[in-house]
Amino acid sequence: MNAADVMTPDVITVHPDTPLDQVVTLMLASHISGVPVMDEDSLVGIISEGDLLRRIELGTQPRRSHLLEAFSSTTSLAAEYTRTRGRKASEVMTTDVVSVEDTAPVSVIVEVMETYHIKRVPVLCDGKLVGIVSRANLLRALATKLQAVPDPLPNDRRIRMTVFNELQEHKWGGRVAQLDVTVQDGVVTLWGMVSSEEQRTAVRVAAENVPGVTRVVDRLENVMEGAMVPIA
Repeated sequence: MNAADVMTPDVITVHPDTPLDQVVTLMLASHISGVPVMDEDSLVGIISEGDLLRRIELGTQPRRSHLLEAFSSTTSLAAEYTRTRGRKASEVMTTDVVSVEDTAPVSVIVEVMETYHIKRVPVLCDGKLVGIVSRANLLRALATKLQAVPDPLPNDRRIRMTVFNELQEHKWGGRVAQLDVTVQDGVVTLWGMVSSEEQRTAVRVAAENVPGVTRVVDRLENVMEGAMVPIA
């Protein structure tokens, strides 16, 4: 799954000269928290709710002590003045726009969002804006995956091997020799030893996520506690 699969393709945009009151009205009317700024076909910036939090109209503009202001550069002070009082999109927008290509995997998009602490990412194709991915887009994609219809004809042998294969992919899966899995009519029973409750939970989740599984019975033994806690 990549950016093109989850993005909103019909992107609402504004021009650098768009008055700020129109930008805010557009964001409210369209129920969006950010809007790209386009100069013809070029993406030149983006305005998000965060860019509008520090405004002189709200009395929320940054206030520095005389000492701190004395150590601040005139360039940064001038830029701050413009952002808190500007009346056009170009005066308040963020110009260092982080974007992704339409072929970027969803995993890359999430990494970008976490790295730059942003909630939306413009999507480009050959340098042109073709969409935007927000956290809401990712949540919708997640909802679709979670609601996917499982295999209507589960094969117990396939389920068993799939669980084993998943455990072998991860360090916390432990040695397969210490674990056993039995499957009957889609019901998975987990047997063997784990070293922590976190490992127990991870093994159970691995089984629950296999298509065709209808229920998981946990009969794992925590060797660190020396007690078996079966959970039906």
